[in-house]
Amino acid sequence: MILHEKIAAQLPSWRDRMRSLAKEHADVVVDHVTVGQIVGGMRDIKSLLTDVSFVDPAHGIIFRGLPIPELLKKLPKARGGKMPLVGGLYYLLMIGEVPTREQALEVEAEWAKRAEVPDYVFKMLKSMPKETHPMTLFSQAVLALQNSSVFAHKYHEMKKDVYWEAALEDSLNLTAKLPVIAAYIYRMKYFGENKKPKYNPKQDYGMNFARMMKVADKKGYAELARLYFILHSDHESGNVSAHTMHLVGSALSDPYLSFSAALNGLAGPLHGLANQECLGWLIDVKNKFGGVPTRDELYKFSWDTLNSGHVIPGYGHAVLRVPDPRYMAQMEFAKKRFPDDDLVRLADMVFDVVPQVLKEQGKAKNPAPNVDAISGTLQYYYGVREFDFYTVLFGIGRALGVTANYVWARALGWPIERPKSLTTKMLEDVVAKAAQPAPAS
Repeated sequence: MILHEKIAAQLPSWRDRMRSLAKEHADVVVDHVTVGQIVGGMRDIKSLLTDVSFVDPAHGIIFRGLPIPELLKKLPKARGGKMPLVGGLYYLLMIGEVPTREQALEVEAEWAKRAEVPDYVFKMLKSMPKETHPMTLFSQAVLALQNSSVFAHKYHEMKKDVYWEAALEDSLNLTAKLPVIAAYIYRMKYFGENKKPKYNPKQDYGMNFARMMKVADKKGYAELARLYFILHSDHESGNVSAHTMHLVGSALSDPYLSFSAALNGLAGPLHGLANQECLGWLIDVKNKFGGVPTRDELYKFSWDTLNSGHVIPGYGHAVLRVPDPRYMAQMEFAKKRFPDDDLVRLADMVFDVVPQVLKEQGKAKNPAPNVDAISGTLQYYYGVREFDFYTVLFGIGRALGVTANYVWARALGWPIERPKSLTTKMLEDVVAKAAQPAPAS
């Protein structure tokens, strides 16, 4: 299997690098931590390691050294489409090299072989109350698959240096099944259907998902699925879903247990809810004005929103100091395919007006849009209008990055994560000591 072969070939040199850092350079100081970082959610503390992706303030998310515009250009494309194969992105995240079309299709073929979901998973989902949130269903389905974990079954007989092989098997099996499970949840919860979706081995990951969702009444949803999963696949290791997967996995919990935990973090309103909040705000603006407002009307409405104590969702980012390239890629997608859609026109006007308003207000360090400012709008156009489901879509994409990180964490033998805590009194003592005048020389 191509991913196994490529990782095995890279591992000796990677293990040498990790061994050198851990044993020969362990005392080299990288950064200093402040009280504000400790009490402020560990913001910007440089204490995690990943080679899968990096968020550059000036260029946005970089996947294995490739910024998004370059990534979308270089990855092999799906047949008849302009968006890359998701299998090509997964190869890149796992291996660190841009695949050939044949290599990308090998990953797609692996997914097709592994996409069958056991009947008991569907029975479990059907037994849940109708009002159950789709993210709860999604996380439960992942947990239900855990009894098939290769990692869990082989743990007591494996040596540490081959943990990654079982982790890779689990990661491929898990990611293959997610589109099937998500599409079933969508059709069951919102349309009352109980028919088990079938994965077509002749179609790629994105096309399979679009077909199983049954929402492609407008051409192009398979293309959007490919783009959406790629753009949402990873965002360094510090965001809640990625860090949760890393933390739980560091205890050698298998990929199913770890990813279910990651999904539970993604379901939190401060993490995965933003895209639907952004779309809701755009719809509210459209309804208020009976369509797309004028620029002056939007300018005044934006100020009214801020002056009333509310925020304009989707604008500002903790790291980026430029418009999010993920936003730009999706806006370009929309303008090429449905530029006359009211919500797309409105989102484009918001992009022109809101950063100016936020600059005038003077509170936002980065008034540019992030990925959430447009992602829900594209789903809405194609008919996926059930807001609660948007985080499930996010979760399918996020699985690609976090499982790649999981495999490499096991391959390089990363230890269990265990930061050290301080008491509030200890911090106060540190502050008091720092405030004392320096002794006279």
